Amino acid sequence: MDRMFDLETRDEPQDDPLAQATAAVEELRTANETFRTTTDQTIAELRQQVTDLETRMARPRGDGAPTDGELPIERRAFTNFLRLGEGRMAADEVRALIVGDDTKGGYLAPAEFQAEVIRGIVEISPIRQAVRVGSTGAGSVILPKLTGRPTAQWVGEDEDRPETTQTYGQIEIPIHEIACYIDVSLRLLEDAAINVESEISAELSQEFAGKEASAFSNGDGAKKPVGIQRMPIPEVVNGHATNLSVDALISLMFGMPQAYRNVGSWLMNGTTVAAVMKVKDVGGNYIWQPSIADGRPATLLGRPIIEDPTMPDIASGAFPIIYGDFSKAYRIYDRVGMSILRDPYTQATKGLVRFHARRRVGGGPVLSEALRKLKMATA
Repeated sequence: MDRMFDLETRDEPQDDPLAQATAAVEELRTANETFRTTTDQTIAELRQQVTDLETRMARPRGDGAPTDGELPIERRAFTNFLRLGEGRMAADEVRALIVGDDTKGGYLAPAEFQAEVIRGIVEISPIRQAVRVGSTGAGSVILPKLTGRPTAQWVGEDEDRPETTQTYGQIEIPIHEIACYIDVSLRLLEDAAINVESEISAELSQEFAGKEASAFSNGDGAKKPVGIQRMPIPEVVNGHATNLSVDALISLMFGMPQAYRNVGSWLMNGTTVAAVMKVKDVGGNYIWQPSIADGRPATLLGRPIIEDPTMPDIASGAFPIIYGDFSKAYRIYDRVGMSILRDPYTQATKGLVRFHARRRVGGGPVLSEALRKLKMATA
């Protein structure tokens, strides 16, 4: 019996290396399948997120905000910067603000906000509507100007031919800086019903527009542009010190080259416009004609009138009217970027937050021959 028991014990199966290897392979295969399934799910989720993002970016935009009513993070960050300051903003909003290299200490306004300010300036400043406006990223703009003309002439068969050359000069328009600040009450900033951007935009529009319009019209070039009134423009003398002459206006208009005359405009202030409206020709007809369609200006001798409040009134020795092609005669260049700096400390005791704004713009004459001005006779 003891021997049989020993034989049965020897016949029991021992640990099989092949079985162990097979089990390990099966376990590895199961783990690999699980990893592949998890990876496929992760990739599918990422693809769906990318698809959703592309769909949102492809949606048509009106005022710069997505169609689902959610503001872009850049604009939301800028609004919260105005309301709260950087210290109380979320981390992703701080990252969304763009700091420009040339505006140390200030955040650049987002594109939507900057566009609102520019639109306000265009509506208020009449010079911008008449001249050519561009943009630049430099501290000044240099324009080449033709200063010499060909000198061809009639010659005989064996006479020497004259040399004809064209010479060029340069006109440099420096970019100047204009700055201002406004104080906004904490209550206004904390009131969620108030559109802080619109309020500040309106204030900046008024401030910048008033200064720019004055400089573009009558600036002396000292830390500001040289204005149109300071250009060396050919003049036509009116026959009277206070009464406008129809003959003088006709001479003013037709005394310039046809290319400028046919696309020209009149520049004068509201008081002069009122005086022009009363002027009649020899046949008793008013030379001023009202607008025949909405959005079109009134005309004088068939050409539109631009009303500029900075032009002088009719008076002895004054220059109340300028006529010509302003798009050829004058240029304005906006420096890219307008910065806003929030100062919550200076006026804190008064419950106010001060916002410092600055932008850079330049303007200057480029072609005086495209304009003519009327000089009232000296009494």
